[in-house]
Amino acid sequence: MKIDDIRTVGVVGAGSMGSGIAQAAAQSGFQVRVVDVGEAAFDRAGKTIAKSLERLVAKEKITEAQRKEALGALSFSADIGTLKGVPFLFEAVFEDRGVKKDLFARLDAVCGEDTVYATNTSSLAITEMASLVKRPARFVGMHFFNPVPMMRLVEVIPAMQTGKDTVDLALAMAARLGKTPITCKDTPGFVVNRLLIPYMLDAVRLLESGVASAEDIDTAMKLGAGMPMGPFELMDFTGVEISHLVGEIFYGYTKEARFASPGLLRNMVSAGYLGRKTGRGFYDYSEKK
Repeated sequence: MKIDDIRTVGVVGAGSMGSGIAQAAAQSGFQVRVVDVGEAAFDRAGKTIAKSLERLVAKEKITEAQRKEALGALSFSADIGTLKGVPFLFEAVFEDRGVKKDLFARLDAVCGEDTVYATNTSSLAITEMASLVKRPARFVGMHFFNPVPMMRLVEVIPAMQTGKDTVDLALAMAARLGKTPITCKDTPGFVVNRLLIPYMLDAVRLLESGVASAEDIDTAMKLGAGMPMGPFELMDFTGVEISHLVGEIFYGYTKEARFASPGLLRNMVSAGYLGRKTGRGFYDYSEKK
């Protein structure tokens, strides 16, 4: 199978990453079938994608006709059977091995022999996940970055079992979506998160020990290191719990202390201070639109 033979793709999971992948695929000319658990997820995803496309029109990045075409290419369903016959599937569900194991068992029951599974996991081992499916040679990691429509990078991670043709197709798919792919080994965190997670956890340790305020640390990294966002702004944007969860997963694999979640981060997750989406993280967003 070649990239030009693919007309339809599937996306399992309609959260922030799944909806972003679906938008990128729809804008790239694919028919996109999105599967999740129900109407609430579809409603959120639909509104997110619609707003994103409207912003692109306002910025003259796309035309009104292209916006309508992208929206028309999207369909949503809670029935996993709608993915039957789809040659390329993106998986973007919650980072939990049990959840993914159950999902892939259901996908194996409806998908064809040549269907490629591309998991967007940012922390779980690709080789371990490939062992959960009937056709591991057709399994590959494709790690996108948030927000998907804007971020250019995709990390392509072959499992030990992944066939070369599957890797080539994943690289071609990333390029077709307007992304720049890199390939990396199946190691904890791949490239970006292997560097980024310890950086954010160290920022929390600086704050916890009273070295500087969150605002001053963010300012230091933006003006002193050229970062577009400071570490606390970034964690509030992506979800404070993500840094905690991913760090703990990495620690489980490596037993390296730099991946262990600081006490302050653990307490914030317990308190529900997860960033922008909850109105409070390292900053207070309750009075902001």
